[in-house]
Amino acid sequence: NLSEALKKLKITSTDSTADSLEGCLDCLLQALAQNNMETSEKIQKSGVLQVFASLLTPQSSCTAKVANIIAEVARNEFMRNPCVDAGLIPPLVQLLNCKDQEVLLQTGRALGNICYDSHEGRNAVDHAGGAHIVVDHLRSLCNKTDPASEKLLTVFCGMLMNYSNENDTLQSQLINMGVIPTLVKLLGIHCQNAALTEMCLVAFGNLAELESSKEQFAYTNIAEELVKLFKKQIEHDKKEMIFEVLAPLAENDVIKLQLVEAGLVECLLEIVQKTVDSDKEDDIAELKTASDLMVLLLLGDESMQKLFEGGKGSVFQRVLSWIPSNSHQLQLAGALAIANFARNDGNCIHMVDNGIVQKLMDLLDRHVEDGNVTVQHAALSALRNLAIPVVNKAKMLSAGVAEAVLKFLRSEMPPVQFKLLGTLRMLIDAQAEAAEQLGKNIKLVERLVEWCEAKDHAGVMGESNRLLSALIRHSKSKDVIRTIVQSGGIKHLVTMATSEHVIMQNEALVALALIAALELVTAEKDLENAQLVQILHRLLSDDRSAPEIKYNSMVLICALIGSEPLQKEVQSMAFLEVVSKLRSHENKTVAQQASLTEQRLAVES
Repeated sequence: NLSEALKKLKITSTDSTADSLEGCLDCLLQALAQNNMETSEKIQKSGVLQVFASLLTPQSSCTAKVANIIAEVARNEFMRNPCVDAGLIPPLVQLLNCKDQEVLLQTGRALGNICYDSHEGRNAVDHAGGAHIVVDHLRSLCNKTDPASEKLLTVFCGMLMNYSNENDTLQSQLINMGVIPTLVKLLGIHCQNAALTEMCLVAFGNLAELESSKEQFAYTNIAEELVKLFKKQIEHDKKEMIFEVLAPLAENDVIKLQLVEAGLVECLLEIVQKTVDSDKEDDIAELKTASDLMVLLLLGDESMQKLFEGGKGSVFQRVLSWIPSNSHQLQLAGALAIANFARNDGNCIHMVDNGIVQKLMDLLDRHVEDGNVTVQHAALSALRNLAIPVVNKAKMLSAGVAEAVLKFLRSEMPPVQFKLLGTLRMLIDAQAEAAEQLGKNIKLVERLVEWCEAKDHAGVMGESNRLLSALIRHSKSKDVIRTIVQSGGIKHLVTMATSEHVIMQNEALVALALIAALELVTAEKDLENAQLVQILHRLLSDDRSAPEIKYNSMVLICALIGSEPLQKEVQSMAFLEVVSKLRSHENKTVAQQASLTEQRLAVES
């Protein structure tokens, strides 16, 4: 029957009566319903696809059936390019202008299926201007809630989704056409229609990854609509779909605040409460997604401050209760949330005064042996942030934070090493006693020297250098300098003076000047071997060196000439010439130091 129908179609398509055509098309549809793949292959081989192009006219009574057949064959990947090559896209796009609902429905299906994962299909629809017409249809049908209109809206949403999926250019095109406000409106009006709602969500998920879309979403009431929809969901899959839209949208600070105001946080806390003790796979996944999203909402300054509520907020209190939980996921989210709350001095001071440090130290204690690396990293991040305000440092030191952190010195995980170093550096800032105590800790100093050579991990290497320098700068202790010399740390401080970051160069030079002032004899050999004098000559000669680098380099030169071998090096390198040029430097402090240094060098020579 199929072969007969295909033959007949080829012969009669030009001058047949509608009735004989109808019979052939019905036969094709029946065959497709029984075995889509085999029938599609036969249709392709018969060459009848080209015939369809001439049958797709608004006047013909068979048009809807032809479009339906195309929609069915285009469900097969191997048929999409042949449909494009047969010239079917331009007449299909033309049909989008007709008024017949059945024709529109089947045309939308056909175009949507041809675009599915097909670069050629999308290009052809783009070239024919199909997306624009479909977006206009969405706008004009948006308020209609009869079943036929809702079905058409669902098909058109699906078509746009297939058209733009994972294609930034086409997604941008749809955003510029203003599709976002229309889709948000659709979601609000048709929230009772599961199929249409689902299509809208997938379309949002598609578009929300683009930065430009987030700005448009922020001007709609998407937050309110999504939270309203979320509250109604019982099934895991549906919640997951909404989560997939919420996560990329919540990266935008304006939308973060809108989601908080729409009550998303309460929904998330409820999910956490329901799933925390469950070992069902779906519940574990929901717990992770909800707590991760909670942490993401706290990354916005306004949304975070709103939820902190001066430390009295119920959300803040609930998040605190996650830290002692037995769930690693909640411990992680709790520690990350605290790190996010600890983004301004006021919050940090309040939290330290209200005992948060002990909770974090208890959490770290649970993860010393074979601990969870992400939890270690998060708890250390929180402690580091809390240690930033000056008034918190002494309190945290006397609470034993330094000792708690040092337990992780053995860690081989760079992210943990990085946060450990940052926390210690924050804690000892302007805390002479603590800096001295840590600087005399030979195990710590040896580990720092080892990490100063971690070339694969620039962050760890940089932080180790900075902590070495900080131990000297804040303790100003001879014992600390001796420990660092003995552990081989001097060469790293000299290398740090050549860093591309001015702040690190400066920290190194100040530490080296203290070494030269307090323990020059002990460090003399190492400073010579590390070629410090040559490096200082280079820093002073280089016009690109910052004024503070030039100033501290000269201070250091004056200190170094107290050592005979280093003084000889200075004399052999024509420093006077370089320094005298700096007397006319535009920075007054540099110019003054140049005069002083010139006098010292002249006297010594």
